Amino acid sequence: MISTKRRLRTVVSGLSSDAHMWNLVYLQLLLEDRGHRVSNLGCATPDTEIVRACRTERPDLLVISSVNGHGRLDGLRLIRALRAVPALRGLPVVIGGKLGVDGRDRAGAAAHLTAAGYDAVFDDAAEGGPEAGLARFDAFLDQLADALPAGALPVGARPGARSAASPGAAA
Repeated sequence: MISTKRRLRTVVSGLSSDAHMWNLVYLQLLLEDRGHRVSNLGCATPDTEIVRACRTERPDLLVISSVNGHGRLDGLRLIRALRAVPALRGLPVVIGGKLGVDGRDRAGAAAHLTAAGYDAVFDDAAEGGPEAGLARFDAFLDQLADALPAGALPVGARPGARSAASPGAAA
């Protein structure tokens, strides 16, 4: 299922408190299957390491995955750190997986993360289940690839910001 769209340079990472690796391997394989180039930072990655990698690698997209349910808290801290760096304010960033531990207020969590600076939030427990979430993630990737110029993403440019996936969408 290799895409004919522009190939995105992506960074995939877990959050600092999340020691799950297979979700990141799955995301890497999924993105590579669609023709994108992937740098996988692995699990339990400190915020400072994610920020450093984004500054160094200058990806078109950062994909954050959470399995342990701390995505809402750790993700909020991470996006604030990323958006505090002027060169990364325009970087498209998405988060997905298990975003909370209590299962309440999924839409509120997604809206909160989007308001904090994520371009899309994909909640595992959202309506439609994993297949619908994967379709929404693919649509986000296509929209981003269509919006980018043939060269590298210019610093500060953020096409489609906060519009590609509805809060609570799953991946």
